[in-house]
Amino acid sequence: MKIGSEAHKELFCRNFMDSYQDYEPEQLAWPQLDTVTLARLRNIPFWEEALSTEREAGVMVSAFADTVGDPIIRDAIALQGREENRHGRLLEFLIRHYDIPIVERPVPPAPSQIEQSFIDFGFGECLDSFFAFGLFGLARQAGYFPESLFTIFEPLLDEEARHIVFFINWVTYRQVQQGRGVNLLRGSHALWHYGRAILHLLKAFGSAGDGSGEGFTATGAKTFIDDLTVEKFLSMTLQENARRMSVFDERLLQPMLLPRLSTIALRTLKLLPQRSILSGTKFGVSEQ
Repeated sequence: MKIGSEAHKELFCRNFMDSYQDYEPEQLAWPQLDTVTLARLRNIPFWEEALSTEREAGVMVSAFADTVGDPIIRDAIALQGREENRHGRLLEFLIRHYDIPIVERPVPPAPSQIEQSFIDFGFGECLDSFFAFGLFGLARQAGYFPESLFTIFEPLLDEEARHIVFFINWVTYRQVQQGRGVNLLRGSHALWHYGRAILHLLKAFGSAGDGSGEGFTATGAKTFIDDLTVEKFLSMTLQENARRMSVFDERLLQPMLLPRLSTIALRTLKLLPQRSILSGTKFGVSEQ
């Protein structure tokens, strides 16, 4: 199958829509939590930011779908918009059900440069989801919450994986259709957008939680496991990413930049003394 062809478009759109899971957050089997577990849940520092991000994403993705001329791509992106909205409703229900204290933020209107916003969001989701897979795996391995709570969030992580695979195939299809099908050009385009995504992520999460200025990934990882090294974190992230990506059709493109960079980083770190994320460093780089 030729990347950028009509067959490619049909495959990545149909694969995305056919793998849709139908559920309502309010009807899930939310477990009753004991005092210790409830305190752990309430102490996680990123619920407010996560809820705001998902609500904003639902508005933006749905608005972008309305601008798309191709019927099958429009239907697929509209479905993603509904899933992003459902993520917001799931987090909202969790926050209210377990009485998690947050300050709710107003949902901004859809941005004016809607396609560029969707592209920036897509690369940001590739970045955020890759590390979220690792955080989820670490928390589950540590038994930080009851398995019943992890079961509730499992479909959400699967949907994030579907979103980033759909996005990488869509954005590559778009580039080929615009005459930018050369691998080098596509790679440069991705690097530029990943750079924008990293800056956006740092801006969004850099001062979240306790105001320490730590990034979301380091803060989240430290929440779930003590004495966590970068090597352990990257190992789990790569393992979980590979597991979630293994279910997709082999003909589909997958986000590869972050797994490759993380693999290189992991191989390098194995040659160095282990350093804990809790030791006053951010992923092995001393704070200035």
